[in-house]
Amino acid sequence: MVKQSRRAVTGAHYGLKDWLAQRVTAVLMTLYLIGLAGVLCIVAPQDYAAWKGLFSHQVMRIATFVFFICVFWHAWIGMRNILMDYVHPVAIRLTVQILVITALLFYLVWTADILWS
Repeated sequence: MVKQSRRAVTGAHYGLKDWLAQRVTAVLMTLYLIGLAGVLCIVAPQDYAAWKGLFSHQVMRIATFVFFICVFWHAWIGMRNILMDYVHPVAIRLTVQILVITALLFYLVWTADILWS
């Protein structure tokens, strides 16, 4: 008698890659926030025009965009791990993962639109 195994869609053993990505994105976000705090201590924008002037520099826009890429990537890894651990029905888990990916990509495009408009 052949024993049939029941296969389920589970994680792909991301392990070390996820751990490293979480640490790298956390370090990059921390460096950005320290740099932003330093800039705000020096510049101290008081009105919309001053804030717009601060973010009119290409370096600031790119640094902010990289920061948000890190935020969204960090969020995706965390959400994927939570969903894999706690949402057991495969169809529901994959549906929610697709919704999370779609939302994060929408937020990334929205971030670019805000920074470069």
